[in-house]
Amino acid sequence: MTGPLRDRVVLITGASRGIGRQIALTAASQGASIVVAAKSDTPHARLPGTIHSVAEEIRAIGGTALAVRLDVRDDASIADAIKATEEAFGRLDALVNNAGAIRLEPAAKIEMKRFDLIHQINTRAVLACTKAALPLLEHSDCAHILNLAPPLNLSPDWMGRYAPYTTTKYGMTLLSLGLAEEFRNRAIAVNTLWPRTTIATAAVEFEVGREYLKRSRSPQIMADAACHVLATPPRNLTGQCLIDENFLTGCGITEFDSYRNDPDGGDLALDLYVDE
Repeated sequence: MTGPLRDRVVLITGASRGIGRQIALTAASQGASIVVAAKSDTPHARLPGTIHSVAEEIRAIGGTALAVRLDVRDDASIADAIKATEEAFGRLDALVNNAGAIRLEPAAKIEMKRFDLIHQINTRAVLACTKAALPLLEHSDCAHILNLAPPLNLSPDWMGRYAPYTTTKYGMTLLSLGLAEEFRNRAIAVNTLWPRTTIATAAVEFEVGREYLKRSRSPQIMADAACHVLATPPRNLTGQCLIDENFLTGCGITEFDSYRNDPDGGDLALDLYVDE
């Protein structure tokens, strides 16, 4: 397949459904070979999609995919995923840290075991996956690490709502900014990407509320933004906290109605940590 990501190898965590799945399909349609990495290797009773079903979707559109079971909390599992990538493709050009966990509870209510979980899947996984992928990324001339994390909005309104979850997501962002500087001389770009509006995913449905699906955009807007990032020369874009709509506008895209999950859903709902 031809396209702006032709001959690239992209590993996407949490790629069995939602935004990760859509990034995988869109990147594949633009020529990338995709490592579909997620914990879901067997069907879930309530949630559609596995690494194998997404890999088959990619192959059905003429793309190349490798399905790899990955638990981002487990260093050995991460090492195995990187090894499988190297054995299959001999290289890695981009790591998309999409896997995430959400629990919107205040500090006084959240259980510590739940905080430990979301910290492992959000903050810690960014560092663990980056360290494991680094030896391969260093050999790429178009190396990107893209983390799905928000801009640092320190408004008291956001800081006081669900501090435990916010800490894990802002931790991802702080790591990204630091890694961008650490890797700047190695020409490995590190950026974050976050949606301006809520995205119609299972996480929004179950944690925020089903009613938000009508006021959300489809995962395609995040996928399009992610692929524009990955197609940009690393030295031209690093250390940035990007918002999907704003970034796409800068890329010359001005039509966003097609991204609505429900054309009749009314006003779009702003995502967490986005004020306007």
